[in-house]
Amino acid sequence: MERHIYDRMAELGDTHWWFRARRRVLDEIVRRVAKPPKDARILEVGCGPGHNLAMLKSFGRVEGVEMDEAAGKIASGRVGAPVAVGRLPELDGIARGAYDLVALLDVLEHVPDDRASLAAIFDLLRPGGALLLTVPANPWMFSAHDVAHHHHRRYRKREIDALAREAGFAVDLLTPFNTLLFPAIAGARAIGKLTGKEGGDDALPPAPLNKLLEGIFASERWLAGRVPFPAGVSLVAVLRRPACA
Repeated sequence: MERHIYDRMAELGDTHWWFRARRRVLDEIVRRVAKPPKDARILEVGCGPGHNLAMLKSFGRVEGVEMDEAAGKIASGRVGAPVAVGRLPELDGIARGAYDLVALLDVLEHVPDDRASLAAIFDLLRPGGALLLTVPANPWMFSAHDVAHHHHRRYRKREIDALAREAGFAVDLLTPFNTLLFPAIAGARAIGKLTGKEGGDDALPPAPLNKLLEGIFASERWLAGRVPFPAGVSLVAVLRRPACA
């Protein structure tokens, strides 16, 4: 990604409703589904400026890997944890078979070779370890927002399921999320296509609206994996390396 996108992530990560609510949803999914062991060794691949590492730190000892050196330094300073410079699928210098939990949060869509990337992450996990994965959903929603953020693709649920199983993972959870706001966001993206809108749609809303949107999205933390969501802006998965693998 371009430098200004990392800078924007660093600026909005603590305040924008999407980042804040997503962390609250993912925190609950880690607790309820991934269930890492006490004092787990945790790696976030593509950690950016480190906002998710701060959330993951409550589950164990965190590390990061990030292709952008400047963003990695911000992340390391934020959580006081090591952040290596690296990229998928090579992940040079990252220990294989060493992690109880790996997080790959809205990263896979940026990588040309997603198959090789999931296979590489499978190798990072200890037997029984889990991958927490999020990706943007619905190829038909591909828009100027995706172009601005250098996405190669958006995913269908069945595509993630196939990629995961091909890499050797068992699928503990695979569901759409950001579902309650899906009609509004999908409509906005469709209007943007019709009007030729360029650029992303990540501007910080006025404070009352920002708080409302966070509350709506974050409420899904009690529902994801318990209620069958028919659609959503994104997909979230917990993929597990079998204990015997």
